[in-house]
Amino acid sequence: MEEIDLYLRKSKIVREGVEALTFETQEARGREWATRHDYCVRKVWKDNLSAWTDTKRPDFDKALGALRRREVPALWCYAVDRFDRKGAGSVIQLLDSGARIIFDYERLDSSDPRDRERIISDAERAKASSDLLSHRVRDTKQVQRRKGVWLGAAPFGLRKDKAGKLFHAREWDTILRIMREVADGITPRRVARSLTADRKSSPKGGPWNASTVRRIVYNPVYEGFQVVALSREYTWPVAYRNEAGERVSVFADGVEPAPAELVAKARRVHAGHQRGALGPRSGKASHLLTDLLRCAGCGARMPTSGRSYVCNGHAMGKPCPAPASAMRARIEEYVYREWLAKVSSAGVDEGDPLMIAVAERWAALVAPEQTEEAQEALGAVKAAEAGVERLANDRAKGIYDGAMGRHFPRLVAEAEATLREAQERADSLNKHRIDLTMFDDSDMLEAAWEAADLPTRRDLIRVAVDKITVTQAVGRRGAPFDGDDRCTVEWASPEED
Repeated sequence: MEEIDLYLRKSKIVREGVEALTFETQEARGREWATRHDYCVRKVWKDNLSAWTDTKRPDFDKALGALRRREVPALWCYAVDRFDRKGAGSVIQLLDSGARIIFDYERLDSSDPRDRERIISDAERAKASSDLLSHRVRDTKQVQRRKGVWLGAAPFGLRKDKAGKLFHAREWDTILRIMREVADGITPRRVARSLTADRKSSPKGGPWNASTVRRIVYNPVYEGFQVVALSREYTWPVAYRNEAGERVSVFADGVEPAPAELVAKARRVHAGHQRGALGPRSGKASHLLTDLLRCAGCGARMPTSGRSYVCNGHAMGKPCPAPASAMRARIEEYVYREWLAKVSSAGVDEGDPLMIAVAERWAALVAPEQTEEAQEALGAVKAAEAGVERLANDRAKGIYDGAMGRHFPRLVAEAEATLREAQERADSLNKHRIDLTMFDDSDMLEAAWEAADLPTRRDLIRVAVDKITVTQAVGRRGAPFDGDDRCTVEWASPEED
């Protein structure tokens, strides 16, 4: 008994009741044909994919490959439009090779010369019908996009009403939480872990991951806008633009999107254009140099133990080739004297990098609201600059070669206007000056130190010092502390633009 393969195909989305498109119906029909014509079914190939797009159909390619290699003498397919919808070109080569293909619905057999013309013409008709259908679908979707109708399944945190407009689902609080935490400087990875730990539902139902958090932060739909993918390669959603180049609202009337300022800040902080307010928190320190000292032997921190700062790695039983320790009173006095001399000798008006860093950090201490506002404005400038550069890079990659290309000049104009506004705001905020007089006078700085409590002294040290590395003492036990020999101070440097 001769063998035959069956090729079955249906689209991903099939209307209920159209039984001719189901795998089960097609296979039953194919096996019935094989039995009636004394064939044995060797292999059943299945693709649940469209036939008219450029989507690769793995089983279709394998079925044709087996036919060309003569592994099987014939291939059965339910109908011409189930086989392919790319026109005569997809069947002529097979017909010329002598391969036998049976199209059951049309009762066509390529082994019969009289069916050749019919197979070719039916392939062309299937392509024409598919092209018309896809054209109608694209036109319908385009009209719906312009009206602000959401076309697919509702995004996470949202639901869709009967008119296709979006409104808040019960997970909307999770969307706002993500925006707030990222804006505060918490990394997407940490946000994902905390959401998973709190048993918050995720889009896919499993644990949260950092990429999902990032995609939510950057998705324009949470700002209330219709979205579109610019190309198959660039699938990250961007705001859809109508014929006038305007963004289109996709939220139902009265439904508020995520606050625009919150979304913008979350994106700036994540991109590194602005610092967030939160970060790893530590307990209240009770000594001057806690968290500044590092052991040169292993790099571990040096908290206090009794009257000394000691290598924490060694104290915890971990290996350290040269565990450092230093009497608290002696190293604190040494660091203070070094700090006083270094800071008071740095020129306030001479552009000294250390004094620039001191000014930035001191301003953040004495005028936190004003400093935060200035940092936010600077972050907006950086984000706007990145936006202009991204548009140029995307244009160079050919992303705007398609339908969105006609909006490119307008997008550039908007991005440049945003940059100008951000720069003007940053310039206006930078006009405010912080009094740095005491840092330019050793007597005033020493008097301020004497009058300060421990938290203030810790702050004063840290406006100029980033880290102090301490080596292990060499020589006899109890020898005088030599700070110059044992301490390496890393002085503060200005924030990078």
